[in-house]
Amino acid sequence: MPTSLPSLSAGDTAFVLVSAAMVLLMTPGLGLFYGGMVRKKNVLSTLMHSFLMLAVISVVWVVAGYSLAFSPGGLLHNLIGDLSFGMLKGVDGLPNLDYAPSIPHLAFVAFQMKFAIITVALISGAIAERVRFSSFLAFAVLWSLFVYCPVCRWVWSLHGFLREAGALDFAGGTVVHILSGFSALTAAVLLGKRRGLGEQNMLPHNTTMVMLGAGLLWFGWFGFNAGSALAANGLAAYAFVNTNTAAAAAMLSWLATEWWMHGKPTALGAASGCVAGLVAVTPAAGFITPASALLLGVLVSPVCVLAVNLKTRLGYDDSLDAFGVHGVGGTLGALATGLLASKAVNAAGADGSLRQLGLQAYAVAVTAGYAIAGTWAVFKVVDRVLGFRVSGRDEELGLDLSQHSEAGYEI
Repeated sequence: MPTSLPSLSAGDTAFVLVSAAMVLLMTPGLGLFYGGMVRKKNVLSTLMHSFLMLAVISVVWVVAGYSLAFSPGGLLHNLIGDLSFGMLKGVDGLPNLDYAPSIPHLAFVAFQMKFAIITVALISGAIAERVRFSSFLAFAVLWSLFVYCPVCRWVWSLHGFLREAGALDFAGGTVVHILSGFSALTAAVLLGKRRGLGEQNMLPHNTTMVMLGAGLLWFGWFGFNAGSALAANGLAAYAFVNTNTAAAAAMLSWLATEWWMHGKPTALGAASGCVAGLVAVTPAAGFITPASALLLGVLVSPVCVLAVNLKTRLGYDDSLDAFGVHGVGGTLGALATGLLASKAVNAAGADGSLRQLGLQAYAVAVTAGYAIAGTWAVFKVVDRVLGFRVSGRDEELGLDLSQHSEAGYEI
């Protein structure tokens, strides 16, 4: 008797497509978040680093990226996919039985595409105010293909060795935040410090814009985490509530930390805190209870504040704290998942244990190590061919004028 294929769910399909649109909105939101933190002469350039990724990585994903990450066939012992899904050949409106049996395969492609887009954009925060626009575009293409796609495969593909080992990452703690955070740190160290750092005023030029960007990120993150359930179900509800709970707790925790350290809470601290909470809960969102999400939010902000403050002592210029928030916050979240996960929340996950903590640490180490090595290689290629850093004169003039012949404000 023939077995029938799982049928498409209109509810699940609508949920995932709306979630994909929400994740897309996060990248312009990130642009506003980053753009408000730079000096006004660099605001357009910073916005462009995020906004252009919507176009560049969308094309990369369709041409080859999705296939390299999720194709059933692999190369180099399955460390990277082949091109059997190149140009989305064979990808249609029927279910993808391997990953999301109740939604069209194309909906899964669209959802995953938005993760690839924002992961590259996150790196730009560490190298803001001193990078050639053309070089960043070339870097984005190469990094997406040769750094992001392999790690995405290792963690989320059925053929990925980290997934097979039992490492948990519900919505991108390793794939997005640890990978982008350690890549950002590597790029910042290789690029060098901004001219005048420590001598010139480099405070955020528009904190209002920062808070608007943070709000858009918070909104879009519900699609990021709840959408990763790939169905409108109870697991999505857990991820939704956990996301909000961790963000809220982390915002309050960041404000309390800086209030204690400096005597006053700041708007920038509120924005940074909510983002830190969102980062930390991402790998855990579909594996933990709301009480655990609350604890995670409380803990992540002091750790990220310490990481942000350490950059001055350690001598690197992570311009907008991409590593301090995403690299460090993502690491804490990934490790905490190993202790806080509960099979009562997600039967496909695991219960927290020292063994699971060890698996999480293994995934963190592999991702961070590959991020550093892969980013170093891509950076050196781009720097040799195009030159990565703008000239001293262009940096003083500002990237808006020197790279785009435009000004962010005409007053």
